[in-house]
Amino acid sequence: MQIRHLPYADPGEPDVRSGARFLLWLGREQWAGQLAALCWALLMQLGIAALPLGVGLAVQAVVDRSGGDLAVAGVVLTLLGVAIAVGDMLLHRAAVTNWITAAARVQQLLARRTAELGAVLTRRVAAGEVMAVSTGDVERIGWFVEVLSRFAAAVLTLLAVCVGLVLYQPELGVVVALGVPVLAVAALPLLPRATRRADVQREKAGRATELASDTVAGLRVLRGIGGEELFLTRYREASQEVRAAAVRSARSWALIAAVQVVLPGLLLIGVVAYGAKLAFDGRISVGELVTVYGAVMLTQHPLRGFEEMAMAYSFSRPSAKRAARVLALSRTGPVAGTDEVPRGDLYDPVTGLLAPEGCLTAVVCGDPDAAGRLADRLGGHPAGAGAEPETSVLLGGVPLDALPLERARTAVLVQDKDPVLLSGTLRELLDVPSSGAVNPRDALAAAECGDVLDALAQASPDPGGDPMGTRITERARSLSGGQRQRLALARSLVTDPGVLVLDEPTSAVDSHTEARVAAGVRRLREGRTTVVLASSPLLLDVADRVVLVHEGKAVAVGTHRELLRDEPRYRAVVSREAEASPPEPSASPASPASPEFADIEESA
Repeated sequence: MQIRHLPYADPGEPDVRSGARFLLWLGREQWAGQLAALCWALLMQLGIAALPLGVGLAVQAVVDRSGGDLAVAGVVLTLLGVAIAVGDMLLHRAAVTNWITAAARVQQLLARRTAELGAVLTRRVAAGEVMAVSTGDVERIGWFVEVLSRFAAAVLTLLAVCVGLVLYQPELGVVVALGVPVLAVAALPLLPRATRRADVQREKAGRATELASDTVAGLRVLRGIGGEELFLTRYREASQEVRAAAVRSARSWALIAAVQVVLPGLLLIGVVAYGAKLAFDGRISVGELVTVYGAVMLTQHPLRGFEEMAMAYSFSRPSAKRAARVLALSRTGPVAGTDEVPRGDLYDPVTGLLAPEGCLTAVVCGDPDAAGRLADRLGGHPAGAGAEPETSVLLGGVPLDALPLERARTAVLVQDKDPVLLSGTLRELLDVPSSGAVNPRDALAAAECGDVLDALAQASPDPGGDPMGTRITERARSLSGGQRQRLALARSLVTDPGVLVLDEPTSAVDSHTEARVAAGVRRLREGRTTVVLASSPLLLDVADRVVLVHEGKAVAVGTHRELLRDEPRYRAVVSREAEASPPEPSASPASPASPEFADIEESA
C-alpha cells in the first residue's frame, strides 16, 4: 500500500480485544510494507556493521605494505557505502509510508465507527478522549507500526554481527557474543517504571485536553456567569500536573538512554583491553583488532533500535488501548442482510413507548438525560457498553439494530439536541440523502427560516443575493442559536425519513416562532411518523398523542389537554411547578400566561 493509494477501499475489521492485539493486527495488515522496510533496514544496518571489516582490511594492508590488498579494501568500503546510502534512503521511504498508511488505516476505522454511532459516540466516550485518539494517539500507533520492521532488522543485525565475529576471531568474538545480549536486555528492568510514568502523563494530558474542550465549548456560558477565571485556574493546575508528569517520565527514559550508552562503552573498553593483550601476544593481527573494535562500536546503532522499540511500545500501547475501546463500540444485535425498509409502529420495549405509524407523538421526560438516552434507543442504538445490552427498538416488529446501518437510518432519523452544522453553502447543507419528496424551500418554510434566509441573502456575494449560495461559517457560529436549530430542523425535514425523532427541536427559539415551527412540522410531516421529545406546551398541543415517561417507563398516554388535566406528574413537568393548576379548557395554548413565553431567543 502506497500513500498515493489512500484511502483504503476497506480498512478491515480490527482486533479490539486489547491494545496489544490491536497493534499486532495493524502490523499484520501492513506485512508488505513491513517486509520492504525490513529488507532495506537490513541492507543499511548490515552495511554499517560490515564497515569495520573494510577498515580492518585497509589497516592490515598498510601494515603489510600491500597495494593490492589496499585496493580491495577500498572497493569493499565503496560498495558498503553505496549499500548504506541506498538502504538508508529506501528505508526512510518505506518507514514513512508504513507510518502514514497505518495512521490512515486507524483514522478510517475511527471515521467509520463515528459515522456508525453518530452522536451516541460522545455519550459513551468522553469528547476529549475521542479527540485524543483521533490526533495524537493515531500518530503514536503509526510510530509503533513503523518501528517494528527496523527493530526486527536490528535483532537480525546483532545476531549476524555476533555470529560473524565468532567465526572471524573466536577469542574476541565470544566476548562480544556474550556481552551484546546483555546489553540488549539491560534496560528491561527499567521499562515498567518508565511505562507507568508515561501512562500517568498521557492520562493527565487527556484530562487536560478534555477540560480544555469543555471550557471552549461552554465559553459563552462561562462569560455570562463570570466563570472564565475559575476554569482558567483549573486548566493551569491540570497543565502543571501534565508538566510534572512529563518531567518524571523524561527522567525514566533518560536513565534508559544512559544505560544504552554506558554499558556498550564498558563492553568496548573490555574488548579493546583484551584485544590489545592478544595483539601484544601475537595471537591476533592489528587489522583483526581494528575490525572487532569497529564492529563493537557500531553495535550501538542497532542497540538503539531496542530502546526505540521499547519507547514506541510504551507510548503506543495506551494509545492503542484507547483506540480499541472506541472501535469496540458498535450497534448491538446481529445485522440481518435485508434490503427492505420496515414500516409500522415504533415501539420501545424498555420504556413501553409506542409511536403509531403516521402520527405525531410527543414524549415528555422529566429528566433531559433520560430523554437523550431514549432518543438514542429510538435511533437504533440501545445502551449496553460494559453491561447487558438493552432490547432494541422495534419498527413494524423488526429490531432496528438488526438492520444494516444504511437501512436503519433510512427508516429512522434522530436529530440530536445539539445538532452540528458543517461549514459550506446553505445549498450544500441541505444536500443530504433524502427521499426527494420534500423540497428544501418547503422544509425551510416549515422550520420558519425566513429570517435566516434574509440574513444570508444580505451576506451573499452574488448580486442577486441568493441565500442558497451564501457560505455558512464553521458550526454556523455567525448565526444565533435559534437560527442554527431551525436550519438543522430544516435539514432533517428535507431528509424525509420514515420515522423522524426530534429531541427538543425548539429549545432555543422564542414562543411565537415555536408555535409556527410546531404548525409547520405538523403540516409537512402529515401522514408520516414523527416523535418529538419536548416539554413545551406549544409542541405538545399539536401532537396526536402525548406519552409521559416517568422513571424510565411510559406511565400515561393521551392528548396534551387530557394529561394536563388528569395527570399531576405530567402537569409538574410541563408547567415547571409542583402544584400548578391545570388551565381551563377554553384557555388558548398561546396565552400570555403560559410559561413558554419565558423562553427567549438565544443570542449569537
